[in-house]
Amino acid sequence: MPSGAAFTCAFSMVRTMSLIRALIRTARMIRHTPRLTDCLAPDEAVLLDAPDDRLGPALVAAAVGEYEPAAKLLATTRESAEWENRDRYVVRLAAFARNRDEWLGDWLRATPRDADALVVKAELAVRRAWESPARAEQLREVAPLIAAAAEAGPGDPVPWRIALDHARGTHATHTAFETLWEQAVRRSSHHYGCHVAALKYLSAQWYGSHRECFDFAEQAAADALPGSLVQALPVRAAFAQLLGGETRTSVQDDRIDAAADLAIALSHGYGPGDPWPAEVRNLLAYVLVARGRWAEALNQFRLIGPHATSFPWSSVTEDPLGRFLRARDDVRIEVASATPLRGRLGAPPAAARS
Repeated sequence: MPSGAAFTCAFSMVRTMSLIRALIRTARMIRHTPRLTDCLAPDEAVLLDAPDDRLGPALVAAAVGEYEPAAKLLATTRESAEWENRDRYVVRLAAFARNRDEWLGDWLRATPRDADALVVKAELAVRRAWESPARAEQLREVAPLIAAAAEAGPGDPVPWRIALDHARGTHATHTAFETLWEQAVRRSSHHYGCHVAALKYLSAQWYGSHRECFDFAEQAAADALPGSLVQALPVRAAFAQLLGGETRTSVQDDRIDAAADLAIALSHGYGPGDPWPAEVRNLLAYVLVARGRWAEALNQFRLIGPHATSFPWSSVTEDPLGRFLRARDDVRIEVASATPLRGRLGAPPAAARS
């Protein structure tokens, strides 16, 4: 056969095989994708940053100018040393007050030295300063508010988490940052929020490197208590590296995958639809999608249920809920496309089946 004819024949065969593969992929998608909605919350049921049952009533009351429920909620977390919940609630209440701070003003006028009102005021001031074009200067001006919150709640790690965020924006030296870090862990050695603040400072985006960020995260996770969200720090370090977009080595990819494996084990220690680990699960799903680990990502979306969170999706889009839903759809398509036409779809994870 002439060489030209042989080439034409070979090209035709390659094209035919490509067409067959595309048809098979399409057939798999059509057959399996609808069935993969099992254990996934319907799109219309998914909410972004939905408050839990304790925070929800406080936000509803704040919307009509009443500060007492928020004051009672934060006082409860302080008196019972619920530092993780306290940190979350302070962030959400400050976010509410960013555009509607009349109720916070009434609260401060009624109890100007209240530790709970002061920590919300400090968080709000730092967040507003971060949004200013003159960020470093504005942050320096609000330093006394953080000091007042720390003085009012001497055993509370949350003002020190705010101080760590503040230090990152004011270009604090490593020595100054370590001093704040020591004060934070003295009050709560395994506080997740403080660890996240330290991880951000050590990231390549700020004053460290991917290696330094990972080293800190992996050591903290190894020292963490069972079930602690601190075990998810390595997957936050992985996310930071993925977001950087630099070319990675196989060793770095292995480190990212190991971080995801650790976060998967943590996630499966909680029940499906649990709002407590929702942000960690959203972050883990993002990393698994970025690594092409489709079936594992689908399991995390099942476990997330209706609890989409702004982080990490808001880091890559102005429509975090839309990005969450699109990522979930993409994962279903990828899993369906990889399942043989006569194959059996993988069962939901044990936690989801429960």
